[in-house]
Amino acid sequence: MLGRFSRRHFAKLAGFSALGLTTSAASQDSQPSHAAGQQASGHFPDGFVWGTATSAYQVEGAVNEDGRGRSIWDTFSHTPGKIADHSNADRANDHYHRYKEDVGLIKQLGAKAYRFSIAWPRVFPEGTGPANPKGLDFYDRLLDELLADGIEPFATLYHWDLPQSLQDKQGGWQSSDTSKAFADYAGYVAKRLSDRVRSIFTVNETGRFVNFGYGWGIDAPGLKLPTAALNQVRHNVALGHGLAVQAIRAEGRAGTRIGPAENIAACLPAVDTPGNVRAAEIATRELNAGFLNVILEGQYTPGFLDYAGKDAPKFTAAELKIISSPIDFVGLNIYAPQFYVVASDHAPGFEVLPFPASFPHMNSDWLRIGPETAYWVPRLAAKVWPINTIYISENGTSADDKVASDGNIYDLDRIMYLRNYLTQLQRATSEGVPVRGYFLWSLMDNFEWIYGFEKRFGLYRVDFDTLSRTPKLSASFYRNVIANNAVDI
Repeated sequence: MLGRFSRRHFAKLAGFSALGLTTSAASQDSQPSHAAGQQASGHFPDGFVWGTATSAYQVEGAVNEDGRGRSIWDTFSHTPGKIADHSNADRANDHYHRYKEDVGLIKQLGAKAYRFSIAWPRVFPEGTGPANPKGLDFYDRLLDELLADGIEPFATLYHWDLPQSLQDKQGGWQSSDTSKAFADYAGYVAKRLSDRVRSIFTVNETGRFVNFGYGWGIDAPGLKLPTAALNQVRHNVALGHGLAVQAIRAEGRAGTRIGPAENIAACLPAVDTPGNVRAAEIATRELNAGFLNVILEGQYTPGFLDYAGKDAPKFTAAELKIISSPIDFVGLNIYAPQFYVVASDHAPGFEVLPFPASFPHMNSDWLRIGPETAYWVPRLAAKVWPINTIYISENGTSADDKVASDGNIYDLDRIMYLRNYLTQLQRATSEGVPVRGYFLWSLMDNFEWIYGFEKRFGLYRVDFDTLSRTPKLSASFYRNVIANNAVDI
């Protein structure tokens, strides 16, 4: 059952809701709107940020230590039949106790940035009410260790581990009270940590945790809500993002930079013609209408609202203004192409093509290989919306990470994937697309949600019996990319 669901489904609900609809136009000009900067051939721009990423629930462990409350993923992973290998993340990588070792792994790569997430139930065990005095102590220690090694921290406030109490009391994101609680949490964290954290991601992958968690029952909290309720959940998450932006501005240090990290519905022109590129622009706006577009434009598209009809989210003009509070960057999580499109004479101006059965994929069946995704997605996003700074907040792949007889891990498939995707990303930056940094997912193997420990995305292999960390060949590849600020030289 679990294998049937994947990241390629993330935008399906929003995607199909846009088909056959009218759409407000993005700009007619299909050329990049950003003049190319000075960039050596084959290289990334000077100052490009190279980093890695993890999330709290996937690596920290220590779920019952120092006053941490229970999260919806604690509950979900302990529910029989929900996790493919019957595991949970009670210990995971034990990053909570081994963080110094793990920061050392980042330093060995030469990476200058680390994207991690803060566990909301560590800070507010009940989601609201009094803060846990020890809740941010771990992150204080982690930040000091990172900065001592010259690594810039990028914090994510919500990577799916909602306090269970909020789910029990008010249905989690089904209630706008959770949006307000999230803002209180965000403001508290910003006040405490923004002296050392300059960049904060608000919510991670709304497109997955809303659809999978509240629509299809595949992720925590495991609900299958009707369409109207699901659309309201997504709206409440967008509202929580906007309220969090305002809270961070109010409580954090001046100059703190803020933005979402979203698994954007990746729409690519099947054939690179002006008409198809224009169709991909329209598709990018419409198939991301329920979250990114409302944040960046302050409105739901007419097509989204027309199709949703009576199931459209309930909202006010004041809420739309909050949701579209100015941000400083957009994080795009990019893995696989989700939609190849061609131009259509019929509304909404694009047609989605079916994937052939022979389309190649990586170790995870859902992870179709489409290196051009790393070119088109940021290019189209920067064209459709007023974005001046983009981070690729996640990109990577699971791979065949068997340990060879000599003790090494020759993950050539991961290197192939990364080389091709990064080459396409360099193509985008060379044309002036404002991608300022890249966070490889993931620093090390971890608890991969519904797959448990079966799928391995890390540059470092983790033995989940001994918790030893071993660099894979891809770690050498990425170290070379970082050192040269180029894919190959």
